[in-house]
Amino acid sequence: MDKLIVEGGVPLKGTLRAKGAKNAALPIMAACILAKGEVVLHRVPNISDVWTLTKILQAMGCKVDYDGDSKMVIDSSKLSTTTAPDHLVRKMNASFDVMGPLLGAYGEGQVSLPGGCNLGSRPVDLHIAGFRKLGAEVSAERGWVKAKASKLRAAHILFPKVSVGATKNLMMASCVAEGTTVLENCAREPEIVDLADFLNKMGANIQGAGRQTITVHGVEKLHGAEHNVVADRIEVGTYLIAGCITQGELTIEGCVPEHIEALLDQLRDAGQVVEEAPVEAEAPAAEAPAA
Repeated sequence: MDKLIVEGGVPLKGTLRAKGAKNAALPIMAACILAKGEVVLHRVPNISDVWTLTKILQAMGCKVDYDGDSKMVIDSSKLSTTTAPDHLVRKMNASFDVMGPLLGAYGEGQVSLPGGCNLGSRPVDLHIAGFRKLGAEVSAERGWVKAKASKLRAAHILFPKVSVGATKNLMMASCVAEGTTVLENCAREPEIVDLADFLNKMGANIQGAGRQTITVHGVEKLHGAEHNVVADRIEVGTYLIAGCITQGELTIEGCVPEHIEALLDQLRDAGQVVEEAPVEAEAPAAEAPAA
């Protein structure tokens, strides 16, 4: 597509249902490698990154059924290789999310350094340092990261800086590590919380997601589960701003207002009328068992 032509002057009115967040769906798809059973995901967005990760999982032997219409079914029980395909991994940064689950479930993983959108340097040094603290031997050479561990063991990991990627990967890997792992200076995004909710549904024992410190009590194995991906807060916010700009009236369903609370406050301060209704129930996350 060479260009978009937008003819303005028309108020946007109507009701939209929020789609699932890419930044939640991708690590959740990767986490399915940890499951000993079938996983059913709902509200998976139909975007190129999702299709790329689908191909990565399929190339590694996972069965993935997805037609682009929200529902995805993943079965990793016949995973045939712990090496992620290089030509696909280099297409997006989130592909490195598979390393933590591979290391946790199979004791090894080989993933090339990720690619994707050009948003500056995205090193994986915090991931590597964390894997080593969990007892893995990790090497990085010629564009590949190789990790191996006969058994992951719990550790106290203090991230020197906040990293969404490292928080996700270490949380996934430590789910099946022996003992209790404490992660400090963690990322606190809603997508981190959604990943933890999903892992808990599969039998993990994670507490504190969404706060600075996350505690993960290792379990022997994870099982299949069903999960609704959290709404895309960026998409929701974009639609709301568009409605304000055009002096329209929009209703966005299936979202979590608390995830865009700062934006809603700004819209109200600008004189916009914003009303919130109770969030509808969507397969609530299972509570983690007590330590």
